[in-house]
Order: sequence, then C-alpha cells, then structure tokens
Amino acid sequence: MTRMESLGALCLTVAITACGGGGGGDSSDTDSNTNQNSQVTMEALGRKLFFDTNLSSGSNQACASCHDPDSGFADPRVTVDAPVSEGSVGGTFGDRNAPTAAYAAFTPSFTTVAAAAQTPETDSKYEGGQFLDGRALDLVTQAKGPFLNPLEMNNASAEEVVGKVQNSDYAHEFTALFGEDAFSDTDTAYHNIATAIAAFESSDEVNPFSSKFDAYLNGDYTFTTSEQRGFDLFQDATKAKCANCHPLGTTSEESLFTNFRYYNIGTPSNPQNPANILDSSFVDQGLGASSAIERGDEAAERGKFRVPTLRNVELTAPYMHNGVYETLEEVVLHYDIQVANLFITPEVNDPNIAAEMNAGTFEGLNLSDQERVDLVNFMLTLTDGYF
Repeated sequence: MTRMESLGALCLTVAITACGGGGGGDSSDTDSNTNQNSQVTMEALGRKLFFDTNLSSGSNQACASCHDPDSGFADPRVTVDAPVSEGSVGGTFGDRNAPTAAYAAFTPSFTTVAAAAQTPETDSKYEGGQFLDGRALDLVTQAKGPFLNPLEMNNASAEEVVGKVQNSDYAHEFTALFGEDAFSDTDTAYHNIATAIAAFESSDEVNPFSSKFDAYLNGDYTFTTSEQRGFDLFQDATKAKCANCHPLGTTSEESLFTNFRYYNIGTPSNPQNPANILDSSFVDQGLGASSAIERGDEAAERGKFRVPTLRNVELTAPYMHNGVYETLEEVVLHYDIQVANLFITPEVNDPNIAAEMNAGTFEGLNLSDQERVDLVNFMLTLTDGYF
C-alpha cells in the first residue's frame, strides 16, 4: 500500500465559503474574498478533532492523550506499573496497552487470509484490521470507538459527540468540507468526524518515515557496528527470526515492520494490569473474543494479537498488549525462550500454546548477550525525527 493509496479520498480539499456577514462595504468584501480563498483540508480538520479534549465527557481527554506525538503516538502516561490508559472518568481503565497510532493507516482492512498463505503451526487465518484484536475493519471504524467507550472518552452517544463538534470553533471547517447540512444527520456527521480523524492519521505528520533506518535506506546514514550486526541478525530467518513477523523492504513504505498477522506468543499475565488486580483469573482472549472473526473460530484464535509495527518502538514502552515488559531488552528475552524463564504464567491457559511456542517462529533462539544488545540497538534506529 503506498502513502497515496492509504490516503485515498480522505485528502479532500475544498474552499471555505464566506461566513459572517453584515453590510456590503469594501471591508466586508475583502473578508469574504479572504475566506473564499483560504483552504481547509480533511487532514487539518482531523488534526483539530484529534487534539480536542472537549470531545470527552470530562473535557479532559483527546485522542492525543493516549496517542501523543512525543511518545511515538502512544500513551506517555503508562508505565509497567500502570500499563493501561486512564479514561476521561478518573479511576477507570481499559485492560490493554494503547498501541501506537503511527503507521496504523497502512494496516489493511480486516480480512481472512487465503488458505494457501496460512501456516497452521503459528498463524491464525486472519490479518489486518484496527485495534489489537482487529475488531474494527479499518481506520475510520476504529476512530468511532473511543468516543463512546465508557473506559475511554465516555460520551453517552454519537449525538453528544456531534453536538460538541457543532459547537466547536472549527465547526465552519466541518461544514465547508461536508456541506451546510453536515450536522443534520447524526450518523452521517459521526462517520465524517471519524473520516477526518483517519485522514490526519494518514498524514505525513503521523507517518513521517524520518528515522535513522529511513536515512540508511536513502544512503544518508551509516549504521554503527552494533546497529549493523543487529540489522543483519534481525533479518536472519533462522537465527533471530524477527523479520519473519516484522518484515522490511527496500523502501521506507515497504518497511512497516509488521506482517499484520495474528499470533499467540505466550505473553505472560501482568499483575499490574487493573483487570488482573480486579480479577486475578482475568484472561485476555484477544482475537478469540473479537467480533470480527467467524463464529466457531473462537478456540483457534484465543490469545492471538496482531503483530505491531516496530517503528518508534523506543518511545512506546511498556510493551505487549498488557504492558507487561518495561524495556526492549525484556522483549528480546521474551522471544529468546531458551534463556528467559518468562512463561510460567502464560496469558491463555490452553494446551495449544505449548505447540505454538515450540513450532516455527517460536523455537528458542539461544542468543548471546551481545546479540541481544545488537538487536535492541538496531530497533533504536527506527525512531522518527532523525531528519
């Protein structure tokens, strides 16, 4: 998927019609011409929506609260001891670590993988979709969810959200894009709000491809010795095997470091997750409980989560769907299962886990201390902002 394909029709640009009024003098004509010549883009409108804290029940939380640009579009408030985001209502928490919104625009819509492309030892038969369990078909559908989630922005209804946008200081931009009757139908207006947010999330600001790795691909950066060793190891399909699930290509846009597939990698339970504090027997079923999968597939998909991008991974700690790991070093140890004793309490108590963990991608890696250091140093080159 190219950047332009991911934007598609979201990049609509229209002229703002003259608003206000009064009189017909020269000054009014000048203001009218200025307004008519100014431009509003779907992307710019989406940015305002993305950062607007008024769109939560307590006027204290925006999309950017959990997806902060300075934290790789993940939540800067979370730590390994408080691994999930607090909602607009104080003291309310979800049960998953908020994933980065960066590069999410390149995730394909949720779909079934062709039988010929499935590898039964480790894969599910699904790929793509938004949220960690793929329950949202695409980015527009995903953008509608947090507004109404009582554990997130906690609005009572789509109508409430639309009303807040209608009363905002950028409402005229919304009507410029979607027409003077843009607020007359709640369902349509709510869909258009999500469409604008998706346009911003598809922009260069959210997906800059500006890391050391991108500079390397452009011939403008030379890896250090350790970074080069880590890069080589990352691509080694029989040693570290990272690129088997986090593939890279010859160009930046081909290097999203995810295959968008779903795996059960034996992530241990996190006792600091509020869901586990409330109920020590809590188990996150992942894709197995997703509304996106076909009925009857639940057992086969339990505990599987979509492979995340590794871009900006330096900034997005804690790691895994439940935030159980604090550092990238711990994440590497998670996969180096011959070295780390990290699977005493697997996330899903299912006998299939052992078979999945010991097949194909999940065989023990037996990495040296230096190799683990090198892998982490390579992953640090994926942080945007180098140029």
